[in-house]
Amino acid sequence: MRAACVGHVEWLEFVRVDHLPRAGEIVHASEGWEEPGGGGAMAAVQLARLAGDASFFTALGDDVLGHRAHDELERFGLRVRAAWRHKPQRRAFTYLDAAAERTITVLGDRLVPTGADDLPWDELEGADAVYVTGADAAALRLARRAQVLTATPRVGPALRESGVELDALIFSADDPGEAAAAKELEPRARYVVSTEGAKGGHWTAAEGRTDAFHAAPLPAAAADSYGAGDCFAAGTTFALGEGRPIEEAVARGAQCGAEAMTRPGGWSLSPRSASGPAPAPPS
Repeated sequence: MRAACVGHVEWLEFVRVDHLPRAGEIVHASEGWEEPGGGGAMAAVQLARLAGDASFFTALGDDVLGHRAHDELERFGLRVRAAWRHKPQRRAFTYLDAAAERTITVLGDRLVPTGADDLPWDELEGADAVYVTGADAAALRLARRAQVLTATPRVGPALRESGVELDALIFSADDPGEAAAAKELEPRARYVVSTEGAKGGHWTAAEGRTDAFHAAPLPAAAADSYGAGDCFAAGTTFALGEGRPIEEAVARGAQCGAEAMTRPGGWSLSPRSASGPAPAPPS
């Protein structure tokens, strides 16, 4: 199984709090840690876990955090194909609260790979499954050489400019921005898949078939929702790449999303106290 992700990375700082601070309030974090994340990184690692390995086409800031993200993502089993930008690596600050919700503030420009970047794009030729979270129109056309190509509407105008037809457009119905963008792009996707958190979600086929699907039960206690949607998208993409019907694909995605709900933050498995060092990725 040849799987890949094309997308973005954020350097994440997580803090766990009881609740989000109200205006003027000071809250104390019970723990905190840092790690690479963002929709592209989360989905890429999920694809690597499912396929045994995966390629990740991305763009990173040519600074300390960008290089640290590169090295840590490779430790997760990814082949990181990075274009280096003379810009700061994008960062994000994320509150994780007692209700298992995540609230994110991003800092810096979103860095994505382009078709003009000197990357080994030929690796995507005939790939079984590719998921895109960020790219320009030229990179999308290169990715379309895969057997199965899926994307989030967060890719933005490049999806319209590229003219490519997706095998699935995957988004959160609870995100107004994603939902509005997805509505414009529906005719260019074989399947449109919308998630609705604990309620599951819906899929619609281009020929008009539609159905609901259920959320998968959590395999352990909920930690937080960070990355659950990204892992759902990766799981669905992987299953479509295996040739599974859409009903089985979204069920696989739901399992991956449920598992993500039980992990603290992104892919680190043992966060430390707010005053301690960042954890190492799992071996």
